[in-house]
Amino acid sequence: MPADRPKPVHVVAAVLRDARGRILLARRTAGRDLAGAWEFPGGKVEPGETALQALDRELHEELGIRVVGAEPLVAVPQAYPSKRIVLDVYTVTAFEGTPRGRERQALAWTPPEKLRDYPMPPADRPVVAALTSPARYLISPEPEDPAAWLAKLEKALKAGIRRIQLRARGLPPRALADLAMDARTRCHAAGAELLVNGEPGLAADLGLGLHLRSSQLMGLQARPLPPGQLVGASCHDADELAHAERLGLDFAVLGPVRATESHPGAAPLGWDRFAALREAVSLPIYALGGMRPADVATARRHGGQGVAGIRAFWPR
Repeated sequence: MPADRPKPVHVVAAVLRDARGRILLARRTAGRDLAGAWEFPGGKVEPGETALQALDRELHEELGIRVVGAEPLVAVPQAYPSKRIVLDVYTVTAFEGTPRGRERQALAWTPPEKLRDYPMPPADRPVVAALTSPARYLISPEPEDPAAWLAKLEKALKAGIRRIQLRARGLPPRALADLAMDARTRCHAAGAELLVNGEPGLAADLGLGLHLRSSQLMGLQARPLPPGQLVGASCHDADELAHAERLGLDFAVLGPVRATESHPGAAPLGWDRFAALREAVSLPIYALGGMRPADVATARRHGGQGVAGIRAFWPR
């Protein structure tokens, strides 16, 4: 990140839910940047304020409510043409009062699954993903014994994993298709998402998601599957992330964040570089490389969707 770039503006935002589980969005009024877009309510942190103090003040000014309890969700660094921000988002667990638009802004209580239907500023897209998509992305080891692999998959599903990549480069096509169909049945029963690594034809035929290798990603000129079928990609730098966003992919995996045994020669990015790369795009991004399930909170503090991995996620 160049030293002469302006410091990011610290902005807080709230995820407010009603008794039906709907989430509150506010529409940006005329005369503001990105007027007409929908966003999570909040505003700038003023000098001398903590994030929670700013959140309480902003929600009182905008909506007439007071924050009683809140928990951090994700902090998204995002670069715009004229400024940089860090969107520090909290889930409000309790509040006093009834939200109303005190600044004549339109409000909408929205089911989580409908959030993507609203046009939003770039920084809000990762927030929607944090609310609606899994925080852990399991990349499977090579299935040397398909039956044993499927047994481990069931254990992972029982442990709560809900987004899984079938990575099986060593299997013949027919064996891979059979394994993918068996895995699809198990994932569907558990309400989990299954993506296949590097096989767009198989993904299209079976109605599965697709995970692109970085070499495949850079050779594409269009999204390989229609909307509704997940497409993710492995990325290592700013160019690959930018191309994934241009193609309209659903998420990216970025790494290695830490040094790993599987890629001993790869220089780790570290968390600061991870955050700097995520700032340039609005894609949801998983951190990869030396990750553990407990690293979700750290990834979220740096704008990540969550964490991805093999060893620490696959049942023993």
